[in-house]
Amino acid sequence: MQKRTLGKSGLEVSAIGLGCMGLSYGYGPATEKRQAIELIRAAYERGVTFFDTAEAYGPWLNEELLGEALAPFRDKVVIATKFGFVDGKPTLGLNSKPERIREVTDAALKRLRTDVIDLLYQHRVDPEVPMEEVAGTVRELIAQGKVKHFGMSEAGVESIRRAHAVQPVAALQSEYSLWWREPEKEILPLLEELGIGFVPFSPLGKGFLTGAINETTAFDSTDFRNVVPRFTAENRKANQGLVDVLGRIATDKGATKAQIAIAWLLAQKPWIVPIPGTTKLHRLEENLGAAAVELTAGDLAEIESAVSGIEVQGERYPAQLKKMVGR
Repeated sequence: MQKRTLGKSGLEVSAIGLGCMGLSYGYGPATEKRQAIELIRAAYERGVTFFDTAEAYGPWLNEELLGEALAPFRDKVVIATKFGFVDGKPTLGLNSKPERIREVTDAALKRLRTDVIDLLYQHRVDPEVPMEEVAGTVRELIAQGKVKHFGMSEAGVESIRRAHAVQPVAALQSEYSLWWREPEKEILPLLEELGIGFVPFSPLGKGFLTGAINETTAFDSTDFRNVVPRFTAENRKANQGLVDVLGRIATDKGATKAQIAIAWLLAQKPWIVPIPGTTKLHRLEENLGAAAVELTAGDLAEIESAVSGIEVQGERYPAQLKKMVGR
C-alpha cells in the first residue's frame, strides 16, 4: 500500500483508509464484534494505517471497537475520531463548546485505549461557538499531548480559514465522489492554497457506485439511506446511467466499478485520501485494490467526458442534515 501525506501537516497515512462507521452505525444492524475486529485487523494486515471513527458512531461503540481491534499495533496506525454533537447523538443537535470538546477527548482516549488521538475532527461546524474557540481548544489539547492534529468535517470556506488561522487544520473530511463533486468549486482550491489534506468519505456514493444497488434494492429499516432523497427508488433508477458509465470504463481497465471510482479520487490530488467503509472482507480487498489501478490522462478525460453529461438526481441529505453542512 502506498503512503500519502495529508497536506503540509506531515501526517503520513496509507493512500486508502478505512471508514469504520458502518461496522456499528448507519447502515443497518451493527456487525458482530468479533467479525468487525477481524475486518479491521485484516485491513491493517493489507497495509491500511488510517482508521476513521467518531464519538457519534453508536454512539461510543465504534471507538470502543477500534480501541480493542487496533491495540496490538496502536503505534503503527493513525486513528481519527470526532467531536461535535450533544451527548454524541446527532439527533440531539450540535455542541462544540470548549468544555464539551475536552470532555469528549478524554472519554475517547479511554475508549480508544490510547494516550493520544492522531487526528481530532470537529464533526460539524457549530454556529453557536466561535470557530476561534473551537480551534483554540484543540490547540490546547495538542499542547497537552492529548491530540496530534486538528481536522474539520463538512466545513465551509470561511470556517476553515478562521480555524486554520488559530490552529493549522491538517485535514478536511467531507463527502466527495463521482456523484458528489461540489467540493471542486471552492473547497479543493482552498485546501490546495492552505496546504490542508482532504479525506473523502462515501467515495462510493454510499454504495451506489459499486453497482450493487438498483431501484429495487430494499434497505434495512435502520439504514440511513432510507431518508436520503438521492436513494429514493425513482432517483436510484434515474442515476443508474452513472453506474453504467463506470462499468464500461472498469471493463476496459480490468477493474471493478468501485475500484475505478476510488482510483478516480486518488488521481485528483496527491493529498486526497479516501476512506471507503465496508463490513465484508472481499469488499475490503476490492476497495484496496483501487490503489493499484492507474488512470492515465486519457482515462481521466474519458471519465470526465462520460459523466459530465449526467445530472445526478436527488439531494444527498434530507433537509435537517443538509443545514448542518458547508457552514
